[in-house]
Amino acid sequence: MSDDQGAIVYQHYYPPGVKRVIASGSSAFIGEIDEYTVLKYPLSPTQATDRLEVEKKLLEIVGPHERILQLKGVSERGIYLERAINGNLADYLLDPDHLAPSISQRLSWCRQAAEAVAFVHSRNIIHCDIQPTNLLLNKELHLKLSDFQGKHLLDGEILLDGWSSEPSKFYCPRADPFEASIKTDLFALGCTIYFIMMGHAVFPDIQEGEEGWHEMVEERFTAQRFPQDEHLCGAITMKCWLKEYKSAEQLVRDLHSVEQSP
Repeated sequence: MSDDQGAIVYQHYYPPGVKRVIASGSSAFIGEIDEYTVLKYPLSPTQATDRLEVEKKLLEIVGPHERILQLKGVSERGIYLERAINGNLADYLLDPDHLAPSISQRLSWCRQAAEAVAFVHSRNIIHCDIQPTNLLLNKELHLKLSDFQGKHLLDGEILLDGWSSEPSKFYCPRADPFEASIKTDLFALGCTIYFIMMGHAVFPDIQEGEEGWHEMVEERFTAQRFPQDEHLCGAITMKCWLKEYKSAEQLVRDLHSVEQSP
């Protein structure tokens, strides 16, 4: 997992082997084991580990892949994961101390994100929370998709469910917020590609946390008032938002074509 700091503050505690807490999210701490490994564990010693058990099972179904954060083991308190030493993509792009990535680097990240999603979908899993904070960067600045608390589907039946859903600026409007499909993942991937290319999330005029901001974002998405910014992946993001892609493999092919264009 990444070394980014979570927005929610809890009293840290340290299971055996954890040297320090390097990040926190809505349901788990990320504890440093060593430079290669972290332990993801619940926010409270008395908190159930059900969601981490689902994440473990989903990662086992996905299996090893260069674009997926590696499951390294389990303990009674959590799951051991590969450590992505350069943190998450959102923090990296927004850090003023980092040089602005080149266009070729941004395009490479877009393709790598699509490759990760394509592989996950090939394993009958919907990620349900594709966004730049869940795309981690290893030592070589290659992307790794993380935070597997989505759904395992087979013939329309939900076999595993981690009850994840995308944040507002990556969320495809639908009646049931926990309904998930390939196209809802691809909608979020389109928002993520926009973030990578533009360096910020959609609708920067809507400030997160201001009164009614969730509703304002959803209203624009529902009315198909999508961002019109010009960037090399503009046609790709629009096809994601209009649900014109049938698979992530189609995005990978389109992104390859953009990378190879003069």
